[in-house]
Amino acid sequence: MERQEGQKAAVTASKKVAFLAGLLESGTGHTGPTNTPKTLVYKKVFSNIGGAYDLNTAPIKGAYYFRLYGHSHGGTTTAVSLLKNGATQCSLHSWKPVSNGNASNAVVLTLEIGDQISTRHDANTWVYDDPESYTSFCGFLIFPL
Repeated sequence: MERQEGQKAAVTASKKVAFLAGLLESGTGHTGPTNTPKTLVYKKVFSNIGGAYDLNTAPIKGAYYFRLYGHSHGGTTTAVSLLKNGATQCSLHSWKPVSNGNASNAVVLTLEIGDQISTRHDANTWVYDDPESYTSFCGFLIFPL
């Protein structure tokens, strides 16, 4: 029994999870507005250690940190939420700035294996991105549980 626990701890400790992605792979543009909330798919992947970004699921049980940034142009509203298994965990909002606007938020969540993480922009809002990746999403495993 002791050996099995040691092997399990070694496998869990060796799993590394970290990712960073920008909304657009290239060019400039906005997503939205739409009549309903829309899941955002970040296409410019800077790093994807452990492959968890591709799966959008937690590969191991643990404490995870997530951060999201959203960018808007003058006169448009940006609202983006981070969801765990379809339930909102945190959101960002920038309401019709005179010039460009930025908003961000972060959260630490306990995830079980297979929990799903996603982001979406609210109905009737915009989110803008360009080669500088102003709109981005990152996450990493702090430690396994």
